Amino acid sequence: MWFYYLWLFVGGAVIGSFLNVVVMRSLKGEDWVKGRSKCDSCHHDLAWYDNIPLLSYVWLRGRCRYCGAKIPLQHPVMELLMGVLFVWWGMIGSEFFKLVDIPSMKVIQPLFWLVIGMILGIIVFTDLFYGVIFDCCIWVSGGLIFMYRSLLVFMGVMQPLDMIKSIEAAIGTWLFFYGLYRLTKRKGMGLGDVYLAPVLGLLLGWPRILIAMMLAFILGAVVGLSLVILKGKSLKSSLPFGPFMIIGSLLALIWGMELWRLLIS
Repeated sequence: MWFYYLWLFVGGAVIGSFLNVVVMRSLKGEDWVKGRSKCDSCHHDLAWYDNIPLLSYVWLRGRCRYCGAKIPLQHPVMELLMGVLFVWWGMIGSEFFKLVDIPSMKVIQPLFWLVIGMILGIIVFTDLFYGVIFDCCIWVSGGLIFMYRSLLVFMGVMQPLDMIKSIEAAIGTWLFFYGLYRLTKRKGMGLGDVYLAPVLGLLLGWPRILIAMMLAFILGAVVGLSLVILKGKSLKSSLPFGPFMIIGSLLALIWGMELWRLLIS
C-alpha cells in the first residue's frame, strides 16, 4: 500500500514541477511548451538530473549547480503541495467524494475534486508568491464547477433549487467582494479576489460559502496581526487574501454544516 502512495506522491510532484514551469513562464510571457528549463540567475540550460522534483533541490542544497545562486523556494513548494494533494486524494479524497451510488459518478466526482484541488492549489501558490491570480484559473474552475453541478441536476443527484441557490451564492459573494473592492478604493481587496469569490460561492453553495468567508477573514486577521506583532509589519502592509479564501472554503467543505448549525444556535 505504501508503494501506491509513494507513486501518487511522485506523480503529484512531477505535475507540480510542470505546473511551476507553466506559472513561471506565463509570468514572464514566455512559451511554456518549447524550450528547456534554465537557471533564473545565470540562464544556463538545466540538465534532466537538475529537474528531478524535490530530490534535485535537496541534492543541490537549494542552489544552482552552475552559478551557485539560490533556487527559488517556489519550486519545491509547488512540487510538495501537489505531491501532498495527490496522496491525500488517494488516502481520503477519492472515497470521501464518492457521494452517490451511481457507477459513472463514482469516477467523475473524485476526478472533478482532484482537478479543482489542483487549480485551487495553483491559485494559492501564485497569489502567495507573486500576488497574482490567473484569469484562466478562474474561468476554467468556474466552467468546470458549473458543468459538474449541471450534471448533478441532470442525473437527479442535485435538486434544481439547490443549483439556483448555488448560483445565488456565487452572485451574492461576488457583489460583497466587489463592494469591498470599490469601498476600499482598490487597496483593501485585489481584483483577483473579486473574481475568485463567485467561483467559491458556486462550488460551496449556501450556507457553506458564508462560513468559508467568515473563516477566511478570521484567518486573515490572525495572520495579519501576527505579522504586525512578530515581524514588525505595518497595518497597511498588503497580504494576499486568496489563500485564506481557499483555506476557509476547504474547512467549510468539510465542517461547514456543523459550523453553520453551531452559528445559528
